[in-house]
Amino acid sequence: MNALIIVDVQNDFLPQGRLAVPEGDLVIPVINGLQAGYDLVVATQDWHPANHLSFASQHPGASLFEKIELDGLEQVLWPDHCIQGTPGAAFAEMLDTRSVSAIFRKGMDTRLDSYSGFFDNGHRKSTGLAAYLRDMAVSEVHVCGLAADFCVFFTAMDSLTAGFHTGILTAATKAIDAGTFAEKLQRFSAQGGKIL
Repeated sequence: MNALIIVDVQNDFLPQGRLAVPEGDLVIPVINGLQAGYDLVVATQDWHPANHLSFASQHPGASLFEKIELDGLEQVLWPDHCIQGTPGAAFAEMLDTRSVSAIFRKGMDTRLDSYSGFFDNGHRKSTGLAAYLRDMAVSEVHVCGLAADFCVFFTAMDSLTAGFHTGILTAATKAIDAGTFAEKLQRFSAQGGKIL
């Protein structure tokens, strides 16, 4: 079986959102059109408590996008975004979620950021996504959504590590920084990932 993972297509990552991905809204019709081609469709959702320590607002005197160390890991300080239960954390209204069989929420531990849909950034806690895909007899995974250079990339890398044949659907994702994403795609390919 093959599966499509739709990563974080949420209001806060769209234009006018709190952590907007340039042209992030343009991937939604592409993702909607892709879903029928998969045996299984799942989604991830950034779901932060309001006091999440990845937020610059939780570090007095810190600047947005500054890098700090948090619990032994490098941490980018983001704008407050995708706060549990807020409109910004909701899936984009235009996203067709009727085929989504399961939603995996991430970033709920105050001290751990979670770019990947599989694990937090330190690989300390699993979301259960890999076990779910295995239980559903999935062997191939394609990843799309937002943002290409962070949550899509790290989800795809963890999918490879978990043993799934994995591809990134480049037409169905947008990056915060296209140059960074190009470098990360090279890393992904070197690990055996497919660029689709």
